[in-house]
Amino acid sequence: MIGLRIPRLLTGNPAAALEAQRMIVEKIEAVSILQWRAMTGDLGMNSVSAMRNSIAHYRKAVGRNRRRLSRKK
Repeated sequence: MIGLRIPRLLTGNPAAALEAQRMIVEKIEAVSILQWRAMTGDLGMNSVSAMRNSIAHYRKAVGRNRRRLSRKK
């Protein structure tokens, strides 16, 4: 994903600043939701299911970003 973001960030224009801010917000949101799911037992009750569900959680976020960043403007 960083390969799709670097070209946008290197432009240094206002859109780059928004992309950097969005990147930080997305990461904080993703980890916050994952922590909540872990605390509520939503990731599973053993380490294997917790790991698999955590990976699935991040894959969804990465997929959304890939689609957004790959769109032509």
